[in-house]
Amino acid sequence: MAEAIASDIAAELIIKLSSRALSQVGLWWNLKHDIHDLRRTGCQIKAVLLDAEEKSVTDNLVKVWLEDLKDVLYDADDLLDDFSTEALRKDVSGGNKLTKEVRLFFSTSNQFAYGLKMGRKMKAIKARLASIEREANIFGFIPRDCPAETSFMTKRRQQTHSFEREDDIIGRDDDKAALLKFVLEFQSEENVYIIPIVGFGGLGKTALAQLVYNHEMVKNHFDLTMFACVSDDFDMKVIVANIIKSVTHQTPDQNLEMDQLQKQLRDKIDGKKYLLVLDDIWNEEPERWSRLKKLLMGGAKGSRIIVTTRSLRVAEITNKCQSHVLKLKGLSDDDAWSLFKKIVFEQGYADSTNSAFVEVGKQISERCGGVPLAIRTIAGTLSLKKTANEWHSFKENELAKISQIEGELLPILKLSYDHLPSHLKHCFAYCRLYPKDYRIKVQELVQIWIAQGFIKQLNQSQSLEEIGFGYFKDLVERSFFQEVGERYSWEGLTCKMHDLMHDLAESVAGMESSIVDSNKIASDVGEKCRHISINPLLIPSLIPLFKGKKLRSLLHFQDRKIQDFSYETWDLIIANCRCLRVLKLNSIGIQKISPSICKLKHLRYLDLSYNPGLKILPKSICKIQNLLALKLDGCTGLKELPKNIEKLVNLTHLGCEDCFSLTHMPRGIGKLTSLETLSRFVVDKDGSHGGADLSELRLLNNLRGELRITNLGFVKNAKEKFKAANLKEKQHLRSLVLEWRGGNRADEKSLEDLQPHPNLKELFIPGWRGDAEFPSWISFLTNLVHIKIMGLGSKFKHLPSFAQFPCLQDLEICDLTELEYMDDNSPKGSQGEPQSFFPSLKYLCLRDCPNMKSWWRTTKPIDDDSNEDDTTVMGTSTMAFPCLSSLNIRNCPLNLMPLYPSLDEYLMLSNTSSRPLKQTIKMNINAKAPSTSTSSLPLSKLKSFDVYNIEGLDTHTLDECLQHLTNLKRLTIGDCKEVDLDGMQWEPLKNLSCLEIDNFPKLVSLPIWLQHLVQLKTLRIHNCNGLRSLLPVFQHLTFLELFEVKDCKELELSGAGIQIFQDHTSLRLLWLENIPKCRHLPERLQHLTNLQQLYLVNLPNLTSLPDEMCCLTCLEYLQIQEIPLLEERCRKDIGADWQKIAHIPNIRLDQ
Repeated sequence: MAEAIASDIAAELIIKLSSRALSQVGLWWNLKHDIHDLRRTGCQIKAVLLDAEEKSVTDNLVKVWLEDLKDVLYDADDLLDDFSTEALRKDVSGGNKLTKEVRLFFSTSNQFAYGLKMGRKMKAIKARLASIEREANIFGFIPRDCPAETSFMTKRRQQTHSFEREDDIIGRDDDKAALLKFVLEFQSEENVYIIPIVGFGGLGKTALAQLVYNHEMVKNHFDLTMFACVSDDFDMKVIVANIIKSVTHQTPDQNLEMDQLQKQLRDKIDGKKYLLVLDDIWNEEPERWSRLKKLLMGGAKGSRIIVTTRSLRVAEITNKCQSHVLKLKGLSDDDAWSLFKKIVFEQGYADSTNSAFVEVGKQISERCGGVPLAIRTIAGTLSLKKTANEWHSFKENELAKISQIEGELLPILKLSYDHLPSHLKHCFAYCRLYPKDYRIKVQELVQIWIAQGFIKQLNQSQSLEEIGFGYFKDLVERSFFQEVGERYSWEGLTCKMHDLMHDLAESVAGMESSIVDSNKIASDVGEKCRHISINPLLIPSLIPLFKGKKLRSLLHFQDRKIQDFSYETWDLIIANCRCLRVLKLNSIGIQKISPSICKLKHLRYLDLSYNPGLKILPKSICKIQNLLALKLDGCTGLKELPKNIEKLVNLTHLGCEDCFSLTHMPRGIGKLTSLETLSRFVVDKDGSHGGADLSELRLLNNLRGELRITNLGFVKNAKEKFKAANLKEKQHLRSLVLEWRGGNRADEKSLEDLQPHPNLKELFIPGWRGDAEFPSWISFLTNLVHIKIMGLGSKFKHLPSFAQFPCLQDLEICDLTELEYMDDNSPKGSQGEPQSFFPSLKYLCLRDCPNMKSWWRTTKPIDDDSNEDDTTVMGTSTMAFPCLSSLNIRNCPLNLMPLYPSLDEYLMLSNTSSRPLKQTIKMNINAKAPSTSTSSLPLSKLKSFDVYNIEGLDTHTLDECLQHLTNLKRLTIGDCKEVDLDGMQWEPLKNLSCLEIDNFPKLVSLPIWLQHLVQLKTLRIHNCNGLRSLLPVFQHLTFLELFEVKDCKELELSGAGIQIFQDHTSLRLLWLENIPKCRHLPERLQHLTNLQQLYLVNLPNLTSLPDEMCCLTCLEYLQIQEIPLLEERCRKDIGADWQKIAHIPNIRLDQ
């Protein structure tokens, strides 16, 4: 990778050498001519780097020259950074011109001596670069600004062909079926339809295309089938010639002009229904693809082109419809093992019936990550080994070096890398610092790339972070990252690297970066290493080994607390790592920071997040004026930010999310107009800290992500200050949290003066206790996706209608004690077209609103008893949420609301009316919810249902409801006084895997119909004081994995004829709590051969454990709590029952 990085650094160096700041430095210290000479040499060397890069593939001496060049360029970059930092320091110091000159002359840093020192360093760099330039002349490099057509960039993989044996393909049945459907059945408007297959190298894209190409139905379906390998050199003439060759089986005359080849091609394909496979396309230029596509459009209706590519961008260029792009994934573990054993056992010496081979073979197979190419390569190697010991040795010693196996795997993946532009090569190689299988936070990664200078801002209209996300997207489209997505909103976008891609990153990064987790690795780190990630426990002992190494990154990715992260440890880092750009010390128990941290003057990224013991930052931190990102999220003990924070003039990200102890924001923070992240702004409650007021937010209009403003209830002169915050100009904010936290009610405050920009996606208002009217600006926030309003003591009696918000997906209304209705309109007045009523709402939560009886404003009271089965009351027959997926209603006596037939995830009803549920069940789905399938009943797709204390819910109603819930996985029924569980039909719940029964005092035995629940894995029974026996039903529940019984005062678990556990070999967790009649543990306990956890809590009459405890060999955890006599018998070594439980690894006694 040296060549790519050298080119990158050289380009950056030339930009810096041309900057105004460096010109000023040249005048200050009489270095003008040296800077000019350095720029000239840099330009001359950069001009030949492309040629050097290509020669380095085959010439090791050139590779060494590039490594030496890279090292000099890094040192030159550090020197120039010294200059620009000094210039920035002078600029920030302020004062008039005369004051600056006086300060310069009398500076304690001795400017004259500093200038001499810098001059000597500059001349040393010049001499080293001059030597490098002379060596370049010896090699005879040719200046170029674009790659040669015959360079290594166009080296092709082995030419593919159209033949693939079907029995060689494993694990692609679903992909094959999907592709066949597109090829044979899909009806497209165009005569010729293009189907892309995308995925990284080695996944089997070509193999799948070949499989379908050779399918008998496909051969019979088309007049003509053609297969052409395109590869990375998108040469139109070559491609057309290859397609013709596929038809005629003869190579066209090489002397033919392009026009003649085009005519030949059209003669062959025009008017015919053809299938063409274009394999391994790399071209990402739409114009070039368009020219080829025009030649192929003469086919008859139903013609198909299958394109295989590693690039999502290629797929998007060839087919705009993403649902018709076939994205290949890795094989499942089972399919991977099937492929592995097919090759290794059928082709080799190993015995497939030998468990030693099978065990180690499965471990090796899993290491291949589901990539068929990797599996084939490794299995092929192992097929030549005759003993299981050889396999084991391979796994332990050689598997990490699998990239060195001759032939296929890494070279194919590296081909993708070779095609990257130099800036992306730099970014990708840096990722080798992450551990394998680590979930990478994309925003953090991009910010680190920025801190290292990898991101080039060619367009001032885009922020560096936006450009960095563009780089990431480019790498994703080329399949360098996988599992890209947002698992949780708080986590943000994350991704992973495939293990094979990690191996590639490690290979191309070479000596420049290292993961250090032992003394040996630390001592092996060479002079040219610039980036390390380290086991944090080793920081104090290993950092001295890096002295003089010029590290630019010191990272860790393990949350491990260091016992004493002292000033001495800090000083070790500062003394030995002066060139650091990135320092990541999150989650390791730091409680204090050395004031000498200001000596890390190159630092751009400092992550101290999730160190809850950190209470204060040193003032000197504000001298690190290059700092771009200061991460303090989760420092829950941090009381204040440094007072001179405005001196951090380049600060872009100030993360202080969950810094709950912050009392105020420092004055001057409003001068940091480059800020893009300010996750928390804390209003000074009483002004005693001299903190910033809301007006300091006025100019911070580049803010992105979330802004949480806390203590708004304490703002004085609220109208003036709220307006001064200028929230309506913050167009990039995604989320706004307006948190009140008490304050003075007498001081009138209005939400009206906190108007945000209409681009806002999320609005949270917790604790509002001001006026009863919602602000008028809410109607303009039509881009909102998530609204959450919480307010103990708020005066809201109604909320504005959110029904027409087109993007709204989540709506949460909680703790509004005065709220009477959600919508000021009548039902008929608010409905409009069914499709426009909450068109995107997926999740609705209504909690603790005790006065809300109706969704709409009504003119007469609604009783739950009246018309309880009438689904046409007040027009609600046409009012339903069209795509609601989850609904949570707790402690809201709602009698009248829109219905919810489309729920498919979660329904929680607690302490509310049964009326909307009854109406939903009786809906005619076809007429009332157009977006729902007519073949299914209301709620038929629901997966989870919790019902507690529902007024008017009787056995018949609940039973009728459960008949619909054929896909239900989880059910909780609690405190339903009018429900008789014995009178219900459980048969439709054939898919139920989790059941909880709570507070049914009249339940004497388990309902007989439970025995039909053959999928039941979890059963919890709580507060059923009338329950006497689990038999006979429990004997049928043999698939249970978790069984929990609590607070059942009459339940007998043992005694004459009571044998609960007979065939319950799947049970893994058993919890028994507050069962007074439990004098002995259930008999036949020894049959629970897979039991892993046992909880015994408050069983006052249980005085000993049975001898069968010794038979529970899988038991890993035993907890005995609130049973004094038994706890005494189980005391280690001395208790009477100790020998029965001594084999259990983890035992907790509540003594």
